[in-house]
Amino acid sequence: MSDNSENLVTDIAELGEKLSAARASVAKRIIGQEVVVDLALNALLSGGHGLLVGVPGLAKTRLVETLGVVMGLSSNRVQFTPDLMPGDILGSEVLDTSADGARAFRFIEGPVFCQLLMADEINRASPRTQSALLQAMQERQVTIAGEERDMATPFHVLATQNPIEQEGTYPLPEAQLDRFLLQINVDYPNRDAEREVLLATTGDKEAEADPVFTAKELVAAQTIVRRMPVGDAIVDLILDLVRIGRPQEDVALPEVKEHVSWGPGPRAAQALMLAVRARALLDGRLAPSVDDVTALAQPVLIHRMALGFAARAQGIMLVDVIDSMVRQATKVEAAA
Repeated sequence: MSDNSENLVTDIAELGEKLSAARASVAKRIIGQEVVVDLALNALLSGGHGLLVGVPGLAKTRLVETLGVVMGLSSNRVQFTPDLMPGDILGSEVLDTSADGARAFRFIEGPVFCQLLMADEINRASPRTQSALLQAMQERQVTIAGEERDMATPFHVLATQNPIEQEGTYPLPEAQLDRFLLQINVDYPNRDAEREVLLATTGDKEAEADPVFTAKELVAAQTIVRRMPVGDAIVDLILDLVRIGRPQEDVALPEVKEHVSWGPGPRAAQALMLAVRARALLDGRLAPSVDDVTALAQPVLIHRMALGFAARAQGIMLVDVIDSMVRQATKVEAAA
């Protein structure tokens, strides 16, 4: 893949072929979740992190493991529990004694030192442990015993969260939720897809995913995403969308002012800007469209906004508010 700007069209075409192969490889093990797979690939192509939300048994863990193989990433899995400590994730220093009696500290890396970390049921760990990931997710480095240690390149976190059985869980703080590029809601498959799952996973053999990318190729793909041009109309649509979702803005929708406690910040606009490019790339297009913005509004914004207590008591749904924001933003942009 060339870094020369005039070869961008060629680079996008070549990358599109590899992404098609990656999808096909993932589909061998993940059946009936095409939207979820595309959103997870979107997060990786955008260089971000993803939060997979769904009830048990919907192949969230299987998806992350499969993506690690297909995208050629070294991966680790951490099962988050209430007794998990920060050192269990980041690593710790131990005192070694050599044969001659000399003593020295040696750092043992924790599972966070990989290219794809699966944080399974992240909301079951204590806030202290959850926050141990915060610097790694945003800064791509951690500070341990006063020394800064860089993460691998690339570095991605795909966390899972169970929306039921909330007893004994610790909701993620807003600052950490904002670090996730996308929230990916994993729903039940339809009947035909579930039939395929039954036949594919209860026999004596299961399909295996094949590597398609290497870590170096994924980094190159992330560069192409950032080189992709975005039209002024799409940039304005993204700005309109996030700004009408902030209750303190004059342009905010009446229902936003009434029901929303806080709206999306600039990081939401940045995430949407990257994600629409990645979606266009996954579809083999040279630039993002209005459809990309509308399709990704909910995954990008749903975890970056919060309803007030009165709105929750009335049964107001944040997804409905976001849908209204999208309709208003596209209407404003069409009239411009």
